[in-house]
Amino acid sequence: MEIRINDTELKLETEEGLFSPHHADEGTLAMLSEIGEIRGNVLDLGCGYGIVGIYLKLKDPGIDVMFTDVDGRAVMATENNLALNGITGCEVRKSDGFSEIPEKAKFDCILSNPPYHTDFSVAKNFIEGSYRHLVTGGTLYMVTKRLDWYRNKLTSVFGGVRVRQRDGYYIFIAEKRIRKKTENRKNTGLSKKLERKYGKR
Repeated sequence: MEIRINDTELKLETEEGLFSPHHADEGTLAMLSEIGEIRGNVLDLGCGYGIVGIYLKLKDPGIDVMFTDVDGRAVMATENNLALNGITGCEVRKSDGFSEIPEKAKFDCILSNPPYHTDFSVAKNFIEGSYRHLVTGGTLYMVTKRLDWYRNKLTSVFGGVRVRQRDGYYIFIAEKRIRKKTENRKNTGLSKKLERKYGKR
């Protein structure tokens, strides 16, 4: 299929069994509408057939994009679609969340449309892993149709989150901020358990 997002044309091949195989997902488009200028290293987390990262790379060839998905068919589709759009030099990994991403890998921006019709285990992994893998000042964009759990979880991990609503979807924007050593636990936004898990900032 061929789709146009803003002024950017994408050519995409999909197959049955992949997420939203016949048209661009409305939640994904809602998320992309809230994204401003992005620079540096970008992670398309749970990339499907690659629409988010391919759009961003076509929009700004200067960014570096890594694509990951747990589904091997999605990984192959992303690789094919990168070639179809004339994009080279991007890394595509088969990974269950962050399992195959080196711990030292850091990103300026992570984007994800997680599976939100199941339990929250995948989203929990995505959110906590994103915090670990973002640079200070880096941003996580996430879109779902659920509000409360995601807002609470993102606030507990990042210390705060902005929420936008568009076309029936919630777009969450969470920034990894500098935490001053003089801040006490009450002001960090983190529970004791999460403080132990992530260590001192």
